[in-house]
Order: sequence, then C-alpha cells, then structure tokens
Amino acid sequence: MLVELKDDTQALGLHFHVIGEGVVRLKSKRRERIYDKENYIDFRMRLLGEPGQPPVMLSPGIHSFPFKLGLPPGLPSTFLGKSGWVQYYCKAALREPNSLTHKNQQVFIVMNPIDLNSEPSILSEPFRCDIDHKLSKAMCLGSGVVECQVCLDKGAYVPGETIEITATVTNNSGVTIKSTRATLTETIQYFAKNKIIQSETRELASLKRDKIRPNEMDQWHNEQLYVPPLPPTNLRGCHLINIQYDIYFIISPNNMEKDVKLQLPIMMGTYPFRTEDGSFDGKLGTHYPSTLPILRPWLEEKTFK
Repeated sequence: MLVELKDDTQALGLHFHVIGEGVVRLKSKRRERIYDKENYIDFRMRLLGEPGQPPVMLSPGIHSFPFKLGLPPGLPSTFLGKSGWVQYYCKAALREPNSLTHKNQQVFIVMNPIDLNSEPSILSEPFRCDIDHKLSKAMCLGSGVVECQVCLDKGAYVPGETIEITATVTNNSGVTIKSTRATLTETIQYFAKNKIIQSETRELASLKRDKIRPNEMDQWHNEQLYVPPLPPTNLRGCHLINIQYDIYFIISPNNMEKDVKLQLPIMMGTYPFRTEDGSFDGKLGTHYPSTLPILRPWLEEKTFK
C-alpha cells in the first residue's frame, strides 16, 4: 500500500480491510424489497500503529507498506448482474489523532477457472437430442408428426470456440414449418432465502434456416455457432446466483401452434479440452479471448422467449 503525504502527518493507525461478498437485491411486484447476502472474505489488518500507543509521525512524501495476503481457494468469480453481484474490494483508512480519517477503496477481480479437462469426460463427446412432435389440425390442414434429431459436437465449450450443430428435421405433417433456429442462451437465476426469486434468459447468438414444406426434410451439417466472451457456467462457491447456458433448437410451425423447442444444456468453461499430446483442442480460426466480461451489455436486451 502506498500513502502519499504533502505535510508532516501524525497517524494513529493505518487499517486495511478486504471484503468479498455476494448480494441479491431487487423489488417484488408488490414493491417489497428482497435482499440476501453472503460473505466470502472479511479480513482486517493494521499496517501501522498499535492500540493504546502514541501516534506515529509520517514525513511528507510517499510511504510504502508492503503486505501479502493469500486468497482462500474456491472463491466464486466476480460477477455483475441486474439484480445481484459477486464483488471483491479492499478498503484503507489512515486515522489521525484529531479524529480525521482518510479513506480509499479499490475493487479487484477474482476469476475462478473451470478446466474442462477436470470435468466428466462425457462432456467431450457428442451430445444428442431427439423428438417426435405431433402437429394438431389447424386451419383445415391435416395433422402429422415432425421428427427432429439434433446433435452437438460436444457438451462443453469455452469462449472463442464454435458450437457445431448437426440436425435433421423431417416434416411428415400437412403443415409448413416456417423456420428452424438454433440459439445459444444464458439463464441467470437469483436466490434469496434458498428460493429462486428471479430468472432471466437472454439470447446470445443464433442461426436460422428457411421453411420446410409438408413431406420434406431439412438437414444441418456442422453449422457453426460462435461462443462470445462469457463468464463460466455457474458461480461455484456462490449460493445466490446461478448461471446456465443452453442450446435451443426451435421449430416454428406455420399455424397457430406454439414453437417446438429442444433444450440442450451445455457447460461453459475457462480452459478448453486438450488432445492426447497435451495441446489445446482448438479448431482452425478459434480465437480465445484474453479476458472475460464482468459487465455484459446484453443484460439490457430483450429476453429470450
């Protein structure tokens, strides 16, 4: 810690405080205030002066007070959301005998990485989901079954990679399918008193294909969906905020029926899978971001429905 003084200054003490906390704060539909909090770090130390001792005279100039503090393992990553956050910051206070206290505060970022190589190996294998959905009669058109098979190249990714999507949609109904779409979404859940009090789902990236006429088929062959810079899945060590990522494959019939959605949960990590020789399993053109976002501008965008 550096303290810069212009004049001779008497100091009773120089205090240092490190704080790490998770907070959820919002208002309900009834305008009731909902609040919950948990602490991860609460550490204090005195860098100058002793209780009950006379003040120390500090001369003009820059004074350095070195210290070392190891962070405990398993801290949740820094996160800022609309209704909650995980933040870490340190406070410093220089107290003078005349009751004047000089204060400063500095935020620092903690990133708890998720190494996909330490997760269950099944996440490195292709991830498949099938559905047969019967479209009902509507607008004098015959009913029938729409068959859909969707496969991802694996079940876990890191920012900068691409998600390869292979799909087959067979329209055995008398209804034209208006479009098919694959969407990467982020869902944030906020908890208070061990209950989910708010959930937000937003679209991060998507691919779209045109209509499929009755008795026709459409195939996706390794269509690529880019993964933007994102914080990792979940906030390990935090019990107030949960982050989940999904691929939704959406079939939109050209009638009054609701969209048919296939949900494929995926994990978002920090370190990608490695090959047998220990190198990163990165595809051609993969660009791993050097930093992950703390503030995410898409929080203010329209929610996914």
